[in-house]
Amino acid sequence: MVVQGFPTPPLARGGAIPTFSAFMFYTYLLKSKKDNGFYVGCSSNLRLRFGQHSKGLVDSTKHRRPLELVYYEAYSTMELARERESKLKDFGSSYVALLKRLKLRD
Repeated sequence: MVVQGFPTPPLARGGAIPTFSAFMFYTYLLKSKKDNGFYVGCSSNLRLRFGQHSKGLVDSTKHRRPLELVYYEAYSTMELARERESKLKDFGSSYVALLKRLKLRD
């Protein structure tokens, strides 16, 4: 099961629908309002993690604040969320396709 903050969800691995989990795990995309760069992350608590980014508590983004959450995907397992994060952090076709779909890149 994939839930997103945007339409057109990617298929779960093998097209299988995972069993329901009481917790969701998120892969997210932040955009820096300072340098217009992007940051890809993964968390089990998106609100808390975004708050940490916004307050400068995350070393990799504290110098790029203010940040805005531009996109997220929710997964039933941390493994799936981290797999997607890894694909996006390769900055290959998955990353470019996402930016194009979000119209953040031509």
